[in-house]
Amino acid sequence: MSSAQQLLLTAIRSEIEHFTHLAMASAIVGDISRFIHRLQRERGASTIYLASRGQRFAERRTRYLADSREAEAIMRERLEALSAEARPQASPRLLHRIAALWFALDELPALRTAVEGFAIKPDAATQAFNQLISGLLAVVFDAADSSADPEITRTLVAIFHLMQGKELAGQERACGAYGFTQGHFDATHRALHKRLIIDQQRCLDTFLEFAPSETQDEWHNALPAACYRDIEALRALAGRTDPSAPLSGERQNETRDVWYALTTQRIDALKTLEDGLTAQLTALCHRKIERAQASLEHARKTPRRTPNAPCAQLLGISDTQTPLGELTESMLTSNLGRSLVELTQAQASRLQNLSDELENTRKALRERKLVERAKGVIMAHQQMSEEQAYRFLRKTSMDQSRSMADMAQSILDLSTMLTPKGGGLT
Repeated sequence: MSSAQQLLLTAIRSEIEHFTHLAMASAIVGDISRFIHRLQRERGASTIYLASRGQRFAERRTRYLADSREAEAIMRERLEALSAEARPQASPRLLHRIAALWFALDELPALRTAVEGFAIKPDAATQAFNQLISGLLAVVFDAADSSADPEITRTLVAIFHLMQGKELAGQERACGAYGFTQGHFDATHRALHKRLIIDQQRCLDTFLEFAPSETQDEWHNALPAACYRDIEALRALAGRTDPSAPLSGERQNETRDVWYALTTQRIDALKTLEDGLTAQLTALCHRKIERAQASLEHARKTPRRTPNAPCAQLLGISDTQTPLGELTESMLTSNLGRSLVELTQAQASRLQNLSDELENTRKALRERKLVERAKGVIMAHQQMSEEQAYRFLRKTSMDQSRSMADMAQSILDLSTMLTPKGGGLT
């Protein structure tokens, strides 16, 4: 076997190993997805349990706690198997992140004990759960960052932003549950609630940009329109309810229960999308492994071609007066020449396509960050809502025949020259 063939086989084996690593990372993402969902339910129930001093959700919290422990055990089992491997099927960065997560998981029993004994305030408990879930999401982010395959990268980016949006929706549920249980929202919780709504929408918009078309179709049918309308109505009520005008006792209990039920329905719908996308990711990784293995078998079975040595061809000219140009053409169209040229072209094209797709993905993320930052500047200086700021940015870019990213960069460059509403841009 020639060195070139050996290198080709080595390259394919390396590709198989990379996809195998990604398949393992995808399995970890699936375990984390299930565990986060259970933790989110435990967090919501714990918030109401603490805010009501144990009068509400005691039994439900106990049930959710058992579910969380079950999901945690499954996740830990996979991670322990990963740590026991001689050559772990994960990147060093992902392993470091998992190790840091493990230390955080070891503190979870103490948090649960504090909740059980009312030794922690609702906000502090929620924040502790938030930090743990944030660490779990960081593992998903590193899994996405370790992929060198554009299709898998896009799916992982979609999953990460869907999970992040769903987590922010869970935080909104906890924040709303606390406020409606109290009968009012103070200024701090009203501001938090508003920020959570904006941030989760940003994540879900990014998810839709990278999600496969079938997942986007499922998204539009995930919840009935009436459910969205009712959630929006309660969001508006949360923005109006303050200590000076608390809800009455009966309305307080009814509103809290309706809020929790509706937001739970929405989070469960997001989880269904998450499960479907995670299943697509796993299937995608295994399809790529199978294709690479088939390529490896084909490369092994393909008989090695032994063309004539260049010197033999030159000596074979004898008395025929073959022009050197034709000789060169003959060499290039020989089996060896064709194989080398086709291999070089195919590899170059594949690498270029891979590079282009990855760069397009990164460019889309960079441009989205620019647009979001520009929207924030416009909102701050022009007293606009997020939707108004977006429409303003889009209209301005269209009027000037520029992309939104270019317009956003210009606004950021000139942000120090923005004046309060009425003064416009100078």
